[in-house]
Amino acid sequence: MNMRVFVTGGTGHIGPYIISDLIAAGHEVTALVRSATAAAAVSAQGAKLRRGDISDLDGLKSAAEESDGVIHVAHRQDLLPSGGLDAVAAAETEIMLAYGDALAGTGKPLVVSGSIGSPGWEGLGRPATEEDPALPGGDRYKGTLRVRNIVETTVIGLAERGVRSSVVRISPIAHSTTDNAGFLPVLIGLAKEKGVVGYPGDGTNLWPAVHSRDLASLFRLALEKGPAGKSWHGVEGDSIQFREIAEAIGARLGVPAVSIPLDVLMLPGYFGFLANLVTLDLPASNLITRQTLGWEPTQPRLLADLDNGHYFPAA
Repeated sequence: MNMRVFVTGGTGHIGPYIISDLIAAGHEVTALVRSATAAAAVSAQGAKLRRGDISDLDGLKSAAEESDGVIHVAHRQDLLPSGGLDAVAAAETEIMLAYGDALAGTGKPLVVSGSIGSPGWEGLGRPATEEDPALPGGDRYKGTLRVRNIVETTVIGLAERGVRSSVVRISPIAHSTTDNAGFLPVLIGLAKEKGVVGYPGDGTNLWPAVHSRDLASLFRLALEKGPAGKSWHGVEGDSIQFREIAEAIGARLGVPAVSIPLDVLMLPGYFGFLANLVTLDLPASNLITRQTLGWEPTQPRLLADLDNGHYFPAA
């Protein structure tokens, strides 16, 4: 059944792929836009426009009420400079509760982005599954992941209010030909600056990845047929050793991949603000997602995508 879908975050890295995938599947998309530039971009994809901002809770409620479903991938990162992570968490929780007020008792779908890499998963002793709860973060991992955990818990709880709510947990590496500000470009930029590609310790810690086009189809499938109160794993396959990622980048740049000893990792040096993240060990399974939603990643996987060369344009 074709649906009228309200989408936020339509001009970010993942949003354009989501809009294109929804329209190709026959859905009618209305995207939230703030600027003329954003309006032109989503109009070119065939989406309708709704002027506004995610800080306008009444506007979000109205848009949700007028739709058959909502995909929300925007974030209140604008609050970080003034209020920090607590302000971001509080604002995004209010957004989810506003959607809950608009959609309560309707059974309409609300699909929200979350994160693979909830702090504490590395202590599970096995690949994290979709049925594992979002785990609270400790002091070591204070950051965006903690905010996403709070939001995920709120979204899942909306199922008790008659909302077909779910969370797509996104791998820390979402790669594509349009990725210019994600984790890979940062690692590549560091390698160019330092003349080597660093990896933490022995580099055997595992990181999952996903192609943004595959991720878009997962959001659509969760919208179309995902049951309420579930989390889905946007993971293209087996997690990859961090050292393999570093070696692939080094091979493309012609620089060596080198170990950054764990005992100096937190000191000012190679990884800088990324030091708290690069040691995460994040084996994750997508088995339940594939079995339940019929999702099958078809795009090039991470190492193959690095070999395609678009992350390394000719000078």
